[in-house]
Amino acid sequence: MNLIQYFRDSRAELSRVSWPTRAQVLEGTQAVLIFVVALTLVVWLMDVGFGALLRVILQGRIA
Repeated sequence: MNLIQYFRDSRAELSRVSWPTRAQVLEGTQAVLIFVVALTLVVWLMDVGFGALLRVILQGRIA
């Protein structure tokens, strides 16, 4: 397949793509950001909890 035919086929294929609307892109972005913030909070809470537990174990007493 030559290069020009490849680009023609690629352009034809892109014309058949169902592109998302601006609202759909914004909705998806919002969902991803909310998920990232929630996951960050969960990981932070686990870090704090396990850090406290490790300090208790290393000190050999319950504070």
